[in-house]
Amino acid sequence: MSDVSVSNSLAVSRAGFTATPLKGGRRFALQGRKDTLEGAAKAFGLSEAPGMLVSAAAGDCTLLRLAPQELFIITGDAGLPEAVTTYLGTVPNSLVEVSERQIGWTLEGEKLRDTLASLSPLDMRERSFPVGMVTRTLFGKADGMVWRTGENTFHLEVWRSFGPYMSSMMDAAALDAAW
Repeated sequence: MSDVSVSNSLAVSRAGFTATPLKGGRRFALQGRKDTLEGAAKAFGLSEAPGMLVSAAAGDCTLLRLAPQELFIITGDAGLPEAVTTYLGTVPNSLVEVSERQIGWTLEGEKLRDTLASLSPLDMRERSFPVGMVTRTLFGKADGMVWRTGENTFHLEVWRSFGPYMSSMMDAAALDAAW
């Protein structure tokens, strides 16, 4: 990915909150029927596709179930494993690499939930949004995806064109949360 040159300008660091832009890796949107998604998950080495709004890790790849017929896949720089591309070549599907379209951040800090509450209408408390859960939501005017990766960490993705907007929105929300 080529976001290395823009990453530093999109970082946010406030008292109790940091948003670190992700560098490298590739992203894919896979759409297909249930059988296709199940077969793809098995090709990744999983026993089944993740449930709705749930993530599953397979080596250096993560499968995020965002819709009944869609998996969002985040991989290392090498991309999809050969077993997956071989399988997908045998079944109807739509596989699109969206690496250049997306930008992501790792979010963390003690003011994380307060900051996210200013950006999205979702309840980000652990009882409502447990570790491993993923969903699409609006962040101000930007459509994006949020995934809880740990008790106090989230992964946020938006279209690259929204990167500067999201960075400034997170900065303002983190500043408010620090009060």
